[in-house]
Amino acid sequence: MIGAGIVGLSVARRLALAGRDVVILEAESTIGSGISSRNSGVIHAGIYYPSESLKARLCVEGKKRLYKYCVDRNITHSKIGKVLIAPDESEIPTLQDYYELGHQNNVKDLQWLDPQETKTLEPNIRCAAAIWSPSTGIIDVHDYMLALLGDAETNGAMLALKSPMTRAWLLDDSAVVEVGGDDPIRVKANLLINCAGLGAEKVARQIDGLPSKHIPTIFFAKGNYFFLKQKAPFQHLIYPLPSRGGLGVHSSYDLAGRCRFGPDIHWIDRPDYAVDEHNLDDFYKAIRRYWPSLPDNSLAPDYTGIRPKLTRPGESSADFVIQTQAQHGIKCLINLFGIESPGLTASLAIAELVHKHALILNS
Repeated sequence: MIGAGIVGLSVARRLALAGRDVVILEAESTIGSGISSRNSGVIHAGIYYPSESLKARLCVEGKKRLYKYCVDRNITHSKIGKVLIAPDESEIPTLQDYYELGHQNNVKDLQWLDPQETKTLEPNIRCAAAIWSPSTGIIDVHDYMLALLGDAETNGAMLALKSPMTRAWLLDDSAVVEVGGDDPIRVKANLLINCAGLGAEKVARQIDGLPSKHIPTIFFAKGNYFFLKQKAPFQHLIYPLPSRGGLGVHSSYDLAGRCRFGPDIHWIDRPDYAVDEHNLDDFYKAIRRYWPSLPDNSLAPDYTGIRPKLTRPGESSADFVIQTQAQHGIKCLINLFGIESPGLTASLAIAELVHKHALILNS
């Protein structure tokens, strides 16, 4: 197993529960230091994604699994709910499209709100119409990762930090993996799973025997977040309509109640986690479309996140890619590419799907 982010840990846990011997190789010194620790921490309902896509199906299934797992493992979370808004009347048809898409994706609890109903729910919001999503929530991501790792290790999995995969060779029914770090070694694996997130393309290109035509290019989409220096003005998550490959500059919370806004989206050549304060004016403009009374000088830099996109700027977002023997013809290899949002929400469902593929490969 390559990668100890949320998805990698979820997959490792599921395989360990099934009785497999699992070794998790993580290049960094801690778990979840990339995508997993730099997102909004939102449990999504499943509204946005094309019907029948993996994103739609695994988000809705994963949401149910994740809420149950949070209760069973006492993971800090809150089903806080989300208001998806159309700030202007011209955007109502698009909002209606998302309302219908949500129902197609089996998100059955959505409620249509007129401006007055929205004001009753969120007095500070200005909009032409909105959708109320009561099953959207937030989660303590670090708690979640620790629970996944704990389950995996309790069932025999081993975590190796500062242990990057530097090369792998594919044999007929197994792989030899070269592991770097302080004590380089080689290990043989009956199944190699690439869950490296932002590094998934790089890892795939280090696998001798995997044809390059099966390795998609990953593009990096960076998002800045700014936090509000005053008391939060909302009771729920507030989302404008999605735009430019992201979900818009939305309002979310951490579990301590601190309000943050983001992300925007900027395409970069390589991972860079510095907050770009030059974009601050754009944040004020975006937020004031739905919260006109946002005070001047009330936002401060928080953090950034990076998404591994499989499409270029201006193109529609691609679906998750879970690549198995059926695609690349290699029995002992599963690649996961483009696992961006809603990867957190979908993580337990992704793990279940990978487990099913693993059973087929080893049958």
